[in-house]
Amino acid sequence: MTGRLWGIGVGPGDPELVTLKAARLLAEIPVIAYPAPDEGDSTARMIAASFIPAGRTEIAIRIPMRSGPEPAEIYDRAAEEIAGHLEAGRDVGVLCEGDPFFYGSFIYLHGRLAGRFPCTVVPGVTSLTACAAASGRPLARRDEVLTVIPATLPDAELERRLAATDAAAILKVGRHLPRLKTLLARLNLESLSVYVSHATRPDERVLPLGKAPDGEAPYFSMLLVAKGGAA
Repeated sequence: MTGRLWGIGVGPGDPELVTLKAARLLAEIPVIAYPAPDEGDSTARMIAASFIPAGRTEIAIRIPMRSGPEPAEIYDRAAEEIAGHLEAGRDVGVLCEGDPFFYGSFIYLHGRLAGRFPCTVVPGVTSLTACAAASGRPLARRDEVLTVIPATLPDAELERRLAATDAAAILKVGRHLPRLKTLLARLNLESLSVYVSHATRPDERVLPLGKAPDGEAPYFSMLLVAKGGAA
């Protein structure tokens, strides 16, 4: 019998938003893996810290925090290390900020391992719903259409998708914040947009877009655009 691979969503940042199922599994699973930056602590690990007993085997998957394609070689190595534990009959839980299947890093490990080993995905509270709650505004109402847009798209594509929807959430803001502010102002959407960073965390910020920082935004930031209602 092989071990089972678990993709565990740990939510957007507040440990109290870790689900009961995730907390139970973290107390039971013998091997815990998680994404981490080149240097420093893993955000996912910090969120889940109080639920992980001492003595667990841990795998830090060091991923360069830069734009560009998936770092295939890093995920290849991590997948093989995890596979070694699974082949030995040990379950492995892979932590993921937010939800594993909503722009989650677990997607790349799932693609490499789910065909070889039993796999279960444990959903988590997403950054999208966390930012909506922090902003105090609904994402969409009745028959409104909500579009989730990566800020990495070129301006023309962003403009096309914004024009075709009733409400939008723009993710992966980071270094794109200045051009997003310019674009949304040009489309007369600045007053209908709100900036949220580090939702549910102690350093959470919620601001009208016009008062958002002028420079680069934190990695965990998002813009919510409500074309059908006031910001």
